[in-house]
Amino acid sequence: MNPIAFEIFGLPIRWYGILIASGMLIALVVAWFNCRIKNISFDSFLDTFLFSLVPGVIGARLYYVIFEFDNYKDDLLSIFNIREGGLAIHGGVIFGVGAAYIYCRFKKISFADMVDIAAPSFIIAQAIGRWGNFMNGEAHGGPVTEEFISMFPEFIQKGMYIEGTYYHPTFLYESLWNLVVFAILLIILYKRQEHRKGIVMFSYMVLYSLGRFFIEGLRTDSLMIMGLRTAQLVSIAGIVIGVIGIIVLIRKRRTWFS
Repeated sequence: MNPIAFEIFGLPIRWYGILIASGMLIALVVAWFNCRIKNISFDSFLDTFLFSLVPGVIGARLYYVIFEFDNYKDDLLSIFNIREGGLAIHGGVIFGVGAAYIYCRFKKISFADMVDIAAPSFIIAQAIGRWGNFMNGEAHGGPVTEEFISMFPEFIQKGMYIEGTYYHPTFLYESLWNLVVFAILLIILYKRQEHRKGIVMFSYMVLYSLGRFFIEGLRTDSLMIMGLRTAQLVSIAGIVIGVIGIIVLIRKRRTWFS
């Protein structure tokens, strides 16, 4: 696949950036619609989003660079080049949500409302963004047979044929899983009761982490720590925290971070 969509005055515009930006735009449209349905101020959500955007991008890049520092230590300026990829969703969510919490506390608005509206938007943006990995020829799994890959559309087959070998299209697995999670989160959001604010975000943590844990096991480019796949460790933590949060909300009938 050609990672470059087109050029403007000699500057290559990559599919990765286009798809990430498209995912963010669609995420905002989804948030606007959900704010209207749940009678939550979209202006407050947009302000929170804008405040969290830069910390989220910094966190996504910092998380990735920390675990891949050997690739950057001889050219530190390349740390700032995110046009070709190198953004880790876990770092983005941690930093972005942390910034959102600070902003909501300062502005005295409901953090639980903001993250519950944000959760479906997060996951739909991730579903779209994974196609940027496809265009870059990254985030794929291990080798597969031609017979296996033939079950997929021809353009997937071509994109996963890298240097003479076919690979698992793990970007596709995660994108499809994220779409399923998106639908589930919308159902939970629409059924959410006032005393269970925060349950959509906790559900996002459990469902996304569950899928990511298994899909990560297929990938060949996982970030590692002490010989373990970092994303799987973070996914386990996400599942545990999310399950505990849901249980507390159901049993205690109280909101979190409201």
